[in-house]
Amino acid sequence: QSAHRAGLRSFIRYGWRWSWRVATFVTIFNTVSTGLSVYRNKTTISNFASAGAFTGALFRMHLGLQGLAGGFVFGTAFGIPAGGLVIIMQKLAGETLAEKRNRDRRELYEQKLAEWQSRLNVTEVLGQTESNAQGGPETETARE
Repeated sequence: QSAHRAGLRSFIRYGWRWSWRVATFVTIFNTVSTGLSVYRNKTTISNFASAGAFTGALFRMHLGLQGLAGGFVFGTAFGIPAGGLVIIMQKLAGETLAEKRNRDRRELYEQKLAEWQSRLNVTEVLGQTESNAQGGPETETARE
C-alpha cells in the first residue's frame, strides 16, 4: 500500500511534465495531418506519416542533425500505424471524414439554395401584389 501511495504521489508530482509534452505532440500531429487532409482533399497514410515525421523532427530538433533525423524516422514509423488505425476505424464507422465534410457542404449548399429561392418567391409575390395595387401594366393597357 505504501508503494502504491508512493507511485501515485510521483505520478501526480511528475505527471504534469509529460502531460504537456504529450498534449503538444498530439496537437501538432493532428494539426499537420488534418491540414494535409484538407489541402489534398483526401485522407491517406502518407498524411499521417508526414505529420509524424514533422512532429518527431520538431521535438528532437534541439539534439542537432542526428536528433532531427532520428525524430523524423521515429515519427514516420509511429505515424504510419496511427494513420492506418484511424483510416480503418473510419471505414468501420461507414463514413470517412472527407465524405462527411462533403456531405455537410452539400447539405449547407442545398439549405442556402432553398432559402434563397424562398426569398426570391416572396420578392416576386410582393412585386405582383404591388403592381396590382398600383394599377400595373395589365390595367393600364386595358384602359387604353
